[in-house]
Amino acid sequence: MVLRNDFDRLTTRVFDTTTRGTGARLDAYRDGDSFFIDIDLPGVDPASIDVTVDRKVLTVRAERKRVEREGVKYLVAERPTGPVSRQVFLSDSLDTDRLDARYDNGVLTLSIPVTERAKPRKFEVAAA
Repeated sequence: MVLRNDFDRLTTRVFDTTTRGTGARLDAYRDGDSFFIDIDLPGVDPASIDVTVDRKVLTVRAERKRVEREGVKYLVAERPTGPVSRQVFLSDSLDTDRLDARYDNGVLTLSIPVTERAKPRKFEVAAA
């Protein structure tokens, strides 16, 4: 049975306002000893991308601009322009000091190594 508060939390995550309008869609996954986030930022100048981490909150901001051409009158202008942002709450098990950011073909890929203390460890059992 789903309680009202549980449902509210679930829908808040699913329909988070950071993904509507000015937000950017993302995929997040772990591969080996690194955590990856791929964020769609098509049409963004890489120089406009700002990536910050403050107290385990990752914030990505960028700006999409329309190239203005003298004498051009747009009949249809559906491609979004303006500021784009997204925030992700990161685990304490990630080494954000070693974050790597790369932009290729409209996708910003962030790679964050998993800390040594968060990696699986095997312990030997001593016989009595």
